[in-house]
Amino acid sequence: MIKFGPSGNSDSFYAMGYKHTVQTPEYLDKFGLDCFEYSFGRGILLSQAKAEEIGAVFAESGKEISVHAPYFINFANPSDEAAQKSYGYVLDSARFLKLFGGKRLVFHPAAQGKATREEAFSLTCERLKVLRDYVYLNNLQDLYFCPETMGKFAQIGTLEEIVAMCKIDEIYLPAIDFGHINAREQGSLKTVDDYKVRLEYMISELGYERVKNFHVHFSKIMYGGKGEIKHLTFADEIYGPEFEPLAIALKQLKLQPYIVSESDGTQAEDAAAMKEIYNSVDI
Repeated sequence: MIKFGPSGNSDSFYAMGYKHTVQTPEYLDKFGLDCFEYSFGRGILLSQAKAEEIGAVFAESGKEISVHAPYFINFANPSDEAAQKSYGYVLDSARFLKLFGGKRLVFHPAAQGKATREEAFSLTCERLKVLRDYVYLNNLQDLYFCPETMGKFAQIGTLEEIVAMCKIDEIYLPAIDFGHINAREQGSLKTVDDYKVRLEYMISELGYERVKNFHVHFSKIMYGGKGEIKHLTFADEIYGPEFEPLAIALKQLKLQPYIVSESDGTQAEDAAAMKEIYNSVDI
């Protein structure tokens, strides 16, 4: 089934008196939400015991938990030493994901750097083949590793690049950040067809069964000449994208992804708004 939830704990989580992620399932209940994404963006600053405690409360609540691997990952870095660190960030995040009892690990694939686009993308794919081998060697292949579409021109992560990465192995599942796509493409997502074209492309390349439960990040994002500038909230009326056309496209194509709100401080509220919109639209 389709799931909605926040990335990280919203401002209101702390305003309501909550302090720790072990309390997050109770907080999510107040918004009728189904899932949560734990961010290791700035590194894994969590003990194994605390991860097991978080996993236990999520298992009891029946809510799903995913993780976002550290932002330092860059599989296009020409340094083999740097690549080894990136493998480690992903594998360590995966081990904590298992402690949480989750199945989905989102990561930023790469930055172009001084290489040509083709060189950076090719090196990223070669490194993802090595990562695949590490995943199997460490018996982590029961998890999904989700390369994410990126919002800045200098980052590797167009929709087409992410789909190509996912063809490397079935452990890879697309993480489609529609706010990033909209920012990168300077406001391209407006109509139901704008979303359907991209979703149908994914289905044609990867097959319906792999795309049916893909991973989604959604937020409104300010953008400029180089793409993404910053995440906004649903209160913004200048930048997009809007969620309703995506909700209609998902229903028309019978897709049921895991949808994570990355709004700036109102993640839970905006996730609940997306769930309400999804449940209200008719096709």
